[in-house]
Amino acid sequence: MVLYPVMRKLLDKRVVLASASPRRQEILSHAGLRFTVVPSKFKENLSKASFPTPYAYAMETAKQKALEVARRMHQKDLRAPDIVIGADTIVALEGLILEKPVDKTDAYSMLSRLSGKEHSVFTGVAIVQCSSQGGGLDLDVSEFYEETRVRFSQLSEELLWEYIHSGEPLDKAGGYGIQALGGMLVEAIHGDFHNVVGFPLNRFCKKLAELYHPPRPEDRPREKQDSIPAEDTFDGLGDSEGAGPGQGGARGDRRRPRAPGREHAKDADRKPSVESVPPTAVLELIDGYKVSKALFTACKMKLFDLLRDKGPLSALDVARKIGASEGGTGQLLDVCAGLGLLDKTEGGYSNTPLATLYLLSDGEYSLHSFIMTQEEVSWPFFSYLDFAVREGTVQAQRAMGTAGEDHYQESFYKNREKKLQFMRAMHGHTKVAARQVATAFDLSGFTSACDLGGCTGALAYELARQYPGLKVTVFDLPEVIEDAVCFQPHGPEAGQVSFVPGDFFQDTLPEADLYILSKILHNWPDDKVHQLLSRISRSCKPGGGLLVAEQLLDEDKCRPLPALMMSLNMTVLFQARERSLSEYRSLLQAHGFTDVRAVRTGSTSDAVLATRA
Repeated sequence: MVLYPVMRKLLDKRVVLASASPRRQEILSHAGLRFTVVPSKFKENLSKASFPTPYAYAMETAKQKALEVARRMHQKDLRAPDIVIGADTIVALEGLILEKPVDKTDAYSMLSRLSGKEHSVFTGVAIVQCSSQGGGLDLDVSEFYEETRVRFSQLSEELLWEYIHSGEPLDKAGGYGIQALGGMLVEAIHGDFHNVVGFPLNRFCKKLAELYHPPRPEDRPREKQDSIPAEDTFDGLGDSEGAGPGQGGARGDRRRPRAPGREHAKDADRKPSVESVPPTAVLELIDGYKVSKALFTACKMKLFDLLRDKGPLSALDVARKIGASEGGTGQLLDVCAGLGLLDKTEGGYSNTPLATLYLLSDGEYSLHSFIMTQEEVSWPFFSYLDFAVREGTVQAQRAMGTAGEDHYQESFYKNREKKLQFMRAMHGHTKVAARQVATAFDLSGFTSACDLGGCTGALAYELARQYPGLKVTVFDLPEVIEDAVCFQPHGPEAGQVSFVPGDFFQDTLPEADLYILSKILHNWPDDKVHQLLSRISRSCKPGGGLLVAEQLLDEDKCRPLPALMMSLNMTVLFQARERSLSEYRSLLQAHGFTDVRAVRTGSTSDAVLATRA
């Protein structure tokens, strides 16, 4: 494989490194690469939970860093660089991503977890090739990741604190730097040392050689696949998007970056093979339903509650307490550990921070009831996905034994227990993104708001916390309002929120300066959406606002994956869907709303704000 000579191919190229890391700059400079440093302004706030693996998260972050720099330089100079390189390094222990510690206490927590264990260091790298034609920007993304396995010695308290007090851990992923004092913590390393420092030089050179110095077909080595297809998220994630993709004439915004295995699809000499395109990604997709079912079962058995109260526990102890077989329980616990939900030590199993935050049935940000709703409602409907696709109808009769719109009541309001479970599901799913939605725009100019279908008031209470002068009315069905008190917080914001029963399709809407639709429009087909927006438009005074909180699809409708899957879920349940920003803009403008802006929050809901003309 040609390594260094490929650098000469780039001497006439304008190369930009989208990173301020001095370690990456040093590695690439020593390799003979000439480049300019333009640190990325991309906010690294992607939801880690939305990625199937740590390396998918690292690759997506690297890609977004590089894309942000390429687009910014093109907008500023009307000329993009030839190549932009983005990179992101993370440490992963048993599926849990460890980034830079926020303080010494966090550093101690990280290093204690790594002590005596083997962990992975992943670096995601994106190489963005840019071309400007006719004022537009064309982007072609190649991406890969490198993994290095690192084992720490058993660290004493004295050694831990001595290292922490040196100050070195605070700007390092995982809380250590192997190239400096942190090297004394490392017992063994398997893989590329430079990857642990911050940049996988060997793999990077091979990728450059593939792109700029391709070997002849007969000389081509049989290499392992560089990476799995990247998990797709927002192409232009940033603070605010006032226009749809293509803003500034950047045609590349609409292009789906080609995944590995498709990069040379037009090259007749590079036919895919099981060596160049291994089946790993397909096998992971096949196993996807097993992962979901394992999570559903663990939550149904309340394993995470048990381990919170009694853990750490052995498999035998857990089996006895839940009345299950030791063998089956052990298998389920091991799968949860493999998924990063549990820690497994000699002392037994215990919850990871991910499980503690989201999987306890009574946690502040619990998704337990949301998971149970997926198990009990979505799972049966998805069993008839083929019928839903062929017929274009809701499969309520096959899945629930009910016909027509009655399945909504049957699924979520059959009895008080089911209703409360659904309300808890909506409360948790809304609350995890409530702060991001509430602060996506400056709403301080509004004095009153009405959250239509606001359920438990999770978003309303957060708006009240963020804007002390705002009075918020939650308008929802009487059977919902009667139990909303169960979710009332104890803070002063409770006095700013009131609840009014009603049906937003039939009853008069409460007056407000700002109307809110959070996870509402994706429940309905277009005719019902137009009907609801028409009613809001008539109630909203000129200068008033409409805030929509939904998961935004990109314009090509092929990403991000969480929004795609939610859209499919809405199609299966209600023959409804998620929408893109341009679709929301058209809908809202058709009903007299202008100045449609969006913020992609990186959480479970994005935010769209429009003004009544």
